[in-house]
Amino acid sequence: MLLQELVDAETNAEKKLTYSLQLIVTANSMDSNAYKYSGYLQKGNAYQMKGDLTKALESYFEASRIADKNDLIDKKGSINISIADAYSIMGDNETSVRYYREALELLEESGDSINLASAQLNLGDEYFNQKKLDSALYLFSESGKIFKAKDFELGEAYNIGNVGLVYAEMGEIEKAEENLNHAVDVLTKLGDYQPICVYLNAISDIFEEKNNTSKALEYALKSLNISKRFGLKDEIGEANLRLSDIYEKRGDFKESFSYYKEHIKYRDSVANVKSVQKMASVRADDEISKKQLEVDLANQQTKTQRIIVFAIALVLLFIIFLAISLFKRNKFMRNANETIAIEKQRSDDLLTNILPEETAEELKQHGVVKAKQFDSVSVLFTDFKGFTEEAGKLSPEKLVESINFYFSKFDEIIEKYELEKIKTIGDAYMCAGGLPFPVENHTAKMCQAALEITEFVKKTKRSINHKLAKFDIRVGINTGSVVAGVVGTTKFQYDIWGDAVNIAARMESASEPGRVNISESTYQILKQFDVFQFTPRGEIEAKGKGKIQMYFVDYVD
Repeated sequence: MLLQELVDAETNAEKKLTYSLQLIVTANSMDSNAYKYSGYLQKGNAYQMKGDLTKALESYFEASRIADKNDLIDKKGSINISIADAYSIMGDNETSVRYYREALELLEESGDSINLASAQLNLGDEYFNQKKLDSALYLFSESGKIFKAKDFELGEAYNIGNVGLVYAEMGEIEKAEENLNHAVDVLTKLGDYQPICVYLNAISDIFEEKNNTSKALEYALKSLNISKRFGLKDEIGEANLRLSDIYEKRGDFKESFSYYKEHIKYRDSVANVKSVQKMASVRADDEISKKQLEVDLANQQTKTQRIIVFAIALVLLFIIFLAISLFKRNKFMRNANETIAIEKQRSDDLLTNILPEETAEELKQHGVVKAKQFDSVSVLFTDFKGFTEEAGKLSPEKLVESINFYFSKFDEIIEKYELEKIKTIGDAYMCAGGLPFPVENHTAKMCQAALEITEFVKKTKRSINHKLAKFDIRVGINTGSVVAGVVGTTKFQYDIWGDAVNIAARMESASEPGRVNISESTYQILKQFDVFQFTPRGEIEAKGKGKIQMYFVDYVD
């Protein structure tokens, strides 16, 4: 079901919560225990992302009851991992380890290797927190073998990062730094930001151990900015604590105290005494529910024996009600089919928002999308100058509102010129022309879009009525051959690769604020149009590409 794929892939806590509730409603209408289980699991994950561990545990225990009642062994093992994770965050190490061990036993029995490796990884992390480093390394080694055999890149990244944390604790600084930087690079590519914050803090620790407080400060601030951007409360608290320690070591006690107050505020919002008491109550309710289920089963067996005795007497009554039951069932099925059709349409609409329409249709029909070569594609990159400094001045809400203001206008502009948005990476925006189907004069249209984008940003900066962040923008364009396709199995992303993409990125980084910088291949196509004028820049050094001929492009005066 596409709705389940969407909720599994979603990284925004509020959207994940909305999708999980929709999945629960749909599962109830379909009477599907598997989808119902997934709905409650993802609902718990959404609340855990929001820092509300009480509601997270309530949802996890509901998913656990569904798995128990329907003998879903593999799912029972998976939900035990989530419950253990929540107790680990609370600091209840004993309960956390108990649930991890139950998960390992169930997953070994079911043969679910990926979830088994995840349980090993998480239990290893719990042992690391308890300073049982040998046990942690052993479990990381076991999980790493499975992730590598299954070619599960995300699991390998977690594994490499966690091994780096152990090396740091053991004082093997060079190994630790190498592992943690590798993990951060992979997770940045995959867009998984919560562990990135943890590993950035760990790298900060390493540099502080080396008495390089400038580097330690740089990595701690990166962690704080990312955690604020994505609303990761626990990581915000940890980053503030790191910054407090660093400033204290540098003798800046005023800054140290300021960050420590922020650490206390976020620490108390995630794990306070009332929450711990309430979670203990939830745990007790779950155990009571299990005992009640055993009693209910015993009572049901007694009732079943009575039913057998009176079965013959009820046969005639059953026949009378059979026709009525069939009529009601048919009515129910019609309503259910209508609901399923509505949800399918909604899922299809969401998929076409993620992927180009032609690509989305191929994915729905065949389950996979074949990579395609395009000989002539124009690629555009944009980047805001001074974004990091400006971001540090804004609240997370204002920062997201500002980025959304600009990118929404960019979306409107490229749609106007029949171009295809590829993705955004932080404050960078990437689009292409000439795919997934040919577009006439796509290079000229891309240039028109680029000039309109720069003019929009300039106009916004000049506006006295604009109350959000104001930026300068650099734009770069290159034209050439690319390969396009869909990556991911649960979180789909349409992307492009090739030297043409790399050169387009270099065009942007070598550009100047408010200007559109183009390559030689793009210039050779655009010079036939009399609406553009060009300013040759000569050969300019581009990282990894040597010297490249570049031009600024504008409309003819």
